[in-house]
Amino acid sequence: MDGKALASYARGKAEKAAEVEHPDGRRDTEGEWGVHQYSGVHQDGTPWQTVKKWFGYTIHLLVDSRYELPVSFSVTRANASEVVEAHRLIEGLEEQHPEVQQRCQEVAADRAYDDTKLIRRLWEDWQALPIIDIRNCWQDGESTKLVSGLDNVVYDYRGTVSCVCLNSGKQRQMAYGGFERDRMTVKYRCPAQHYGYQCEGLDRCPVGKAVRISLDEDRRVFTPLPRGSLKWQRCYDKRTSVERVNSRLDVSFGFEKHTIRGLRKMYSRCCLALVVMLAMAVGRIKAQQPQAMRSLVKAA
Repeated sequence: MDGKALASYARGKAEKAAEVEHPDGRRDTEGEWGVHQYSGVHQDGTPWQTVKKWFGYTIHLLVDSRYELPVSFSVTRANASEVVEAHRLIEGLEEQHPEVQQRCQEVAADRAYDDTKLIRRLWEDWQALPIIDIRNCWQDGESTKLVSGLDNVVYDYRGTVSCVCLNSGKQRQMAYGGFERDRMTVKYRCPAQHYGYQCEGLDRCPVGKAVRISLDEDRRVFTPLPRGSLKWQRCYDKRTSVERVNSRLDVSFGFEKHTIRGLRKMYSRCCLALVVMLAMAVGRIKAQQPQAMRSLVKAA
Protein backbone atom coordinates (compact mmCIF):
# COMPACT_ATOMS: atom_id res chain seq x y z
CA MET A 1 0.00 0.00 0.00
CA ASP A 2 1.33 3.41 -0.93
CA GLY A 3 0.43 6.83 -2.26
CA LYS A 4 2.03 8.31 -5.37
CA ALA A 5 2.30 12.01 -6.15
CA LEU A 6 0.69 13.13 -9.41
CA ALA A 7 2.22 16.55 -9.93
CA SER A 8 0.27 19.01 -12.08
CA TYR A 9 2.14 21.40 -14.35
CA ALA A 10 -0.81 23.79 -14.46
CA ARG A 11 -0.80 27.25 -12.93
CA GLY A 12 -2.51 26.14 -9.75
CA LYS A 13 -5.07 28.16 -7.85
CA ALA A 14 -4.82 31.66 -9.31
CA GLU A 15 -5.82 35.07 -8.07
CA LYS A 16 -8.94 36.75 -9.42
CA ALA A 17 -6.92 38.90 -11.82
CA ALA A 18 -5.26 35.82 -13.29
CA GLU A 19 -8.63 34.11 -13.64
CA VAL A 20 -9.81 36.96 -15.81
CA GLU A 21 -6.59 36.83 -17.79
CA HIS A 22 -6.90 33.05 -18.41
CA PRO A 23 -10.63 32.27 -18.71
CA ASP A 24 -9.96 29.17 -20.80
CA GLY A 25 -9.13 27.09 -17.72
CA ARG A 26 -5.44 26.36 -18.36
CA ARG A 27 -4.96 26.60 -14.62
CA ASP A 28 -5.94 23.75 -12.28
CA THR A 29 -8.47 24.92 -9.71
CA GLU A 30 -8.97 21.53 -8.05
CA GLY A 31 -5.40 20.54 -7.23
CA GLU A 32 -3.81 21.09 -3.83
CA TRP A 33 -0.32 21.19 -2.37
CA GLY A 34 1.00 17.98 -0.87
CA VAL A 35 4.10 17.25 1.21
CA HIS A 36 6.01 14.01 1.77
CA GLN A 37 8.81 13.87 4.33
CA TYR A 38 11.42 11.13 4.31
CA SER A 39 13.90 10.73 7.15
CA GLY A 40 16.43 8.27 8.44
CA VAL A 41 19.90 7.86 9.90
CA HIS A 42 23.18 7.57 8.00
CA GLN A 43 25.67 4.81 8.79
CA ASP A 44 27.73 7.31 10.79
CA GLY A 45 24.71 8.05 13.01
CA THR A 46 23.80 11.46 11.59
CA PRO A 47 20.11 12.01 10.77
CA TRP A 48 18.88 12.98 7.31
CA GLN A 49 15.57 14.32 6.01
CA THR A 50 14.16 14.99 2.55
CA VAL A 51 11.01 17.01 1.90
CA LYS A 52 9.08 16.64 -1.35
CA LYS A 53 6.37 19.16 -2.27
CA TRP A 54 4.09 19.01 -5.28
CA PHE A 55 0.91 20.61 -6.55
CA GLY A 56 -1.79 18.35 -7.92
CA TYR A 57 -3.15 14.99 -6.85
CA THR A 58 -2.30 11.65 -5.26
CA ILE A 59 -3.14 8.14 -6.41
CA HIS A 60 -3.50 5.67 -3.54
CA LEU A 61 -2.75 2.07 -4.51
CA LEU A 62 -3.23 -1.40 -3.10
CA VAL A 63 -0.96 -3.73 -5.07
CA ASP A 64 -0.57 -7.50 -5.16
CA SER A 65 3.04 -7.98 -4.11
CA ARG A 66 3.50 -11.31 -5.91
CA TYR A 67 2.34 -10.26 -9.38
CA GLU A 68 2.95 -6.50 -8.99
CA LEU A 69 -0.51 -5.61 -10.25
CA PRO A 70 -3.08 -3.20 -8.73
CA VAL A 71 -6.10 -4.54 -6.87
CA SER A 72 -7.64 -1.25 -5.67
CA PHE A 73 -7.03 2.47 -6.03
CA SER A 74 -8.38 5.96 -5.40
CA VAL A 75 -7.41 9.44 -6.59
CA THR A 76 -7.55 12.46 -4.28
CA ARG A 77 -6.17 15.95 -4.02
CA ALA A 78 -2.55 16.01 -2.92
CA ASN A 79 -3.30 17.08 0.66
CA ALA A 80 -5.63 14.14 1.43
CA SER A 81 -4.74 11.86 4.36
CA GLU A 82 -3.16 8.57 3.30
CA VAL A 83 -4.49 6.79 6.40
CA VAL A 84 -8.08 7.88 5.66
CA GLU A 85 -7.75 6.66 2.08
CA ALA A 86 -6.27 3.38 3.32
CA HIS A 87 -9.45 2.66 5.28
CA ARG A 88 -11.55 3.51 2.22
CA LEU A 89 -9.51 1.21 0.00
CA ILE A 90 -9.90 -1.62 2.49
CA GLU A 91 -13.66 -1.06 2.73
CA GLY A 92 -14.00 -1.06 -1.04
CA LEU A 93 -11.99 -4.25 -1.38
CA GLU A 94 -14.07 -5.98 1.29
CA GLU A 95 -17.27 -5.15 -0.62
CA GLN A 96 -16.14 -5.70 -4.21
CA HIS A 97 -13.52 -8.44 -3.98
CA PRO A 98 -13.86 -10.40 -0.72
CA GLU A 99 -11.92 -13.29 -2.29
CA VAL A 100 -8.84 -11.04 -2.46
CA GLN A 101 -9.30 -10.14 1.20
CA GLN A 102 -9.49 -13.81 2.17
CA ARG A 103 -6.27 -14.63 0.30
CA CYS A 104 -4.34 -11.72 1.80
CA GLN A 105 -1.59 -12.85 4.19
CA GLU A 106 0.03 -9.52 5.04
CA VAL A 107 -0.29 -5.83 4.21
CA ALA A 108 2.96 -3.86 3.96
CA ALA A 109 3.10 -0.06 4.11
CA ASP A 110 5.50 2.67 5.16
CA ARG A 111 5.25 4.75 8.33
CA ALA A 112 2.73 7.15 6.76
CA TYR A 113 0.13 4.42 7.45
CA ASP A 114 1.13 3.96 11.10
CA ASP A 115 -2.34 4.03 12.64
CA THR A 116 -3.74 1.98 15.53
CA LYS A 117 -7.18 1.54 13.96
CA LEU A 118 -5.68 0.36 10.68
CA ILE A 119 -3.38 -2.12 12.41
CA ARG A 120 -6.23 -3.55 14.47
CA ARG A 121 -8.51 -3.76 11.45
CA LEU A 122 -6.03 -5.62 9.28
CA TRP A 123 -5.40 -8.24 11.94
CA GLU A 124 -8.85 -8.62 13.49
CA ASP A 125 -11.00 -8.32 10.34
CA TRP A 126 -8.64 -9.59 7.65
CA GLN A 127 -6.41 -11.91 9.71
CA ALA A 128 -3.55 -10.32 7.74
CA LEU A 129 -0.22 -9.42 9.32
CA PRO A 130 0.11 -5.61 9.56
CA ILE A 131 3.64 -4.99 8.24
CA ILE A 132 3.63 -1.22 8.81
CA ASP A 133 6.66 0.82 9.77
CA ILE A 134 6.30 2.91 12.91
CA ARG A 135 6.86 6.58 13.77
CA ASN A 136 8.37 7.62 17.07
CA CYS A 137 5.41 9.35 18.73
CA TRP A 138 6.80 9.29 22.25
CA GLN A 139 6.80 12.92 23.32
CA ASP A 140 8.04 12.48 26.88
CA GLY A 141 11.68 11.89 25.94
CA GLU A 142 11.72 8.32 27.21
CA SER A 143 13.74 5.76 25.26
CA THR A 144 12.02 2.79 26.94
CA LYS A 145 8.85 2.05 28.90
CA LEU A 146 8.04 -0.60 31.48
CA VAL A 147 5.79 -3.49 30.48
CA SER A 148 2.65 -3.53 32.60
CA GLY A 149 2.95 -5.88 35.58
CA LEU A 150 6.69 -6.46 35.13
CA ASP A 151 9.28 -4.54 37.15
CA ASN A 152 12.37 -5.22 35.03
CA VAL A 153 11.10 -5.69 31.45
CA VAL A 154 11.14 -2.66 29.13
CA TYR A 155 10.44 -1.95 25.46
CA ASP A 156 11.22 0.83 22.99
CA TYR A 157 8.89 2.43 20.44
CA ARG A 158 9.83 -0.17 17.79
CA GLY A 159 8.80 -3.05 20.07
CA THR A 160 12.27 -4.27 21.03
CA VAL A 161 11.85 -5.97 24.43
CA SER A 162 14.69 -6.09 26.97
CA CYS A 163 15.14 -7.16 30.56
CA VAL A 164 17.18 -5.33 33.17
CA CYS A 165 19.34 -7.32 35.61
CA LEU A 166 18.28 -6.57 39.19
CA ASN A 167 21.87 -6.85 40.46
CA SER A 168 24.07 -5.22 37.80
CA GLY A 169 21.48 -3.06 36.01
CA LYS A 170 22.60 -4.38 32.61
CA GLN A 171 19.94 -4.25 29.90
CA ARG A 172 19.81 -7.20 27.51
CA GLN A 173 17.51 -7.78 24.53
CA MET A 174 15.18 -10.71 25.06
CA ALA A 175 14.73 -13.49 22.49
CA TYR A 176 11.47 -13.58 20.55
CA GLY A 177 9.55 -16.75 21.38
CA GLY A 178 6.60 -16.51 18.98
CA PHE A 179 3.04 -15.22 18.80
CA GLU A 180 0.28 -17.00 20.72
CA ARG A 181 -2.88 -16.44 18.72
CA ASP A 182 -5.30 -17.86 21.29
CA ARG A 183 -3.95 -15.55 24.01
CA MET A 184 -3.21 -12.57 21.73
CA THR A 185 0.24 -12.30 23.30
CA VAL A 186 3.83 -12.24 22.09
CA LYS A 187 6.32 -14.35 24.00
CA TYR A 188 9.88 -13.33 24.88
CA ARG A 189 12.48 -15.60 26.45
CA CYS A 190 15.10 -14.87 29.09
CA PRO A 191 18.34 -13.95 27.23
CA ALA A 192 20.54 -15.56 29.89
CA GLN A 193 18.88 -18.95 29.46
CA HIS A 194 18.34 -18.63 25.71
CA TYR A 195 21.77 -17.29 24.69
CA GLY A 196 23.82 -18.58 27.64
CA TYR A 197 24.67 -15.22 29.25
CA GLN A 198 26.03 -15.03 32.80
CA CYS A 199 23.37 -13.04 34.67
CA GLU A 200 24.16 -12.05 38.25
CA GLY A 201 20.51 -11.61 39.19
CA LEU A 202 19.13 -14.76 37.59
CA ASP A 203 18.13 -16.31 40.91
CA ARG A 204 15.90 -13.39 41.92
CA CYS A 205 14.69 -12.36 38.46
CA PRO A 206 10.85 -12.42 38.15
CA VAL A 207 11.06 -13.13 34.40
CA GLY A 208 11.80 -16.83 34.78
CA LYS A 209 12.10 -18.64 31.47
CA ALA A 210 9.85 -16.28 29.48
CA VAL A 211 7.24 -13.51 29.65
CA ARG A 212 4.06 -12.95 27.68
CA ILE A 213 3.12 -9.44 26.56
CA SER A 214 -0.42 -8.69 25.42
CA LEU A 215 -0.90 -6.91 22.09
CA ASP A 216 -3.17 -4.51 23.98
CA GLU A 217 -0.11 -3.18 25.81
CA ASP A 218 0.27 -0.94 22.76
CA ARG A 219 -1.26 -2.01 19.45
CA ARG A 220 1.06 0.22 17.44
CA VAL A 221 4.18 -1.13 19.11
CA PHE A 222 3.27 -4.81 19.57
CA THR A 223 2.08 -6.66 16.49
CA PRO A 224 1.68 -10.40 15.77
CA LEU A 225 4.97 -10.28 13.85
CA PRO A 226 7.61 -8.15 15.65
CA ARG A 227 9.52 -5.56 13.65
CA GLY A 228 12.89 -6.88 14.75
CA SER A 229 12.39 -10.29 13.13
CA LEU A 230 13.86 -11.35 9.78
CA LYS A 231 10.42 -12.41 8.54
CA TRP A 232 9.05 -8.92 9.16
CA GLN A 233 11.87 -7.43 7.06
CA ARG A 234 11.26 -9.94 4.25
CA CYS A 235 7.55 -9.06 4.22
CA TYR A 236 8.29 -5.34 4.36
CA ASP A 237 10.65 -5.62 1.39
CA LYS A 238 7.69 -6.76 -0.73
CA ARG A 239 6.39 -3.20 -0.48
CA THR A 240 8.70 -2.30 -3.36
CA SER A 241 6.16 -3.94 -5.70
CA VAL A 242 4.04 -0.79 -5.50
CA GLU A 243 7.07 1.26 -6.55
CA ARG A 244 7.30 -0.72 -9.79
CA VAL A 245 3.62 -0.10 -10.48
CA ASN A 246 4.29 3.60 -9.89
CA SER A 247 7.23 3.44 -12.30
CA ARG A 248 5.08 1.92 -15.05
CA LEU A 249 2.50 4.65 -14.53
CA ASP A 250 5.19 7.31 -14.97
CA VAL A 251 7.17 5.80 -17.84
CA SER A 252 4.78 3.61 -19.83
CA PHE A 253 1.52 5.47 -19.23
CA GLY A 254 2.88 9.03 -19.36
CA PHE A 255 2.03 10.35 -15.89
CA GLU A 256 5.53 11.74 -15.33
CA LYS A 257 4.71 14.67 -17.60
CA HIS A 258 1.06 15.23 -18.37
CA THR A 259 -1.44 17.99 -19.11
CA ILE A 260 -4.39 16.59 -17.17
CA ARG A 261 -6.52 19.19 -15.37
CA GLY A 262 -9.15 18.51 -12.73
CA LEU A 263 -9.86 15.68 -10.29
CA ARG A 264 -12.42 13.86 -12.45
CA LYS A 265 -10.14 13.83 -15.49
CA MET A 266 -7.23 12.63 -13.39
CA TYR A 267 -9.35 9.84 -11.92
CA SER A 268 -10.52 8.78 -15.40
CA ARG A 269 -7.00 8.68 -16.80
CA CYS A 270 -5.69 6.69 -13.81
CA CYS A 271 -8.60 4.27 -14.12
CA LEU A 272 -7.92 3.73 -17.83
CA ALA A 273 -4.20 3.18 -17.21
CA LEU A 274 -4.81 0.56 -14.51
CA VAL A 275 -7.49 -1.18 -16.60
CA VAL A 276 -5.02 -1.44 -19.50
CA MET A 277 -2.35 -2.73 -17.10
CA LEU A 278 -4.66 -5.49 -15.87
CA ALA A 279 -6.00 -6.27 -19.36
CA MET A 280 -2.46 -6.75 -20.66
CA ALA A 281 -1.78 -9.16 -17.81
CA VAL A 282 -4.89 -11.20 -18.64
CA GLY A 283 -3.95 -11.24 -22.33
CA ARG A 284 -0.44 -12.44 -21.58
CA ILE A 285 -1.75 -15.25 -19.39
CA LYS A 286 -4.22 -16.35 -22.08
CA ALA A 287 -1.36 -16.30 -24.60
CA GLN A 288 0.65 -18.63 -22.33
CA GLN A 289 3.12 -15.84 -21.54
CA PRO A 290 2.75 -15.35 -17.77
CA GLN A 291 6.40 -14.25 -17.48
CA ALA A 292 5.52 -11.14 -19.56
CA MET A 293 2.26 -10.22 -17.83
CA ARG A 294 3.59 -6.80 -16.81
CA SER A 295 5.11 -5.91 -20.18
CA LEU A 296 3.61 -3.45 -22.68
CA VAL A 297 6.28 -3.75 -25.38
CA LYS A 298 7.25 -7.39 -25.79
CA ALA A 299 5.79 -9.00 -28.91
CA ALA A 300 3.13 -11.66 -28.43
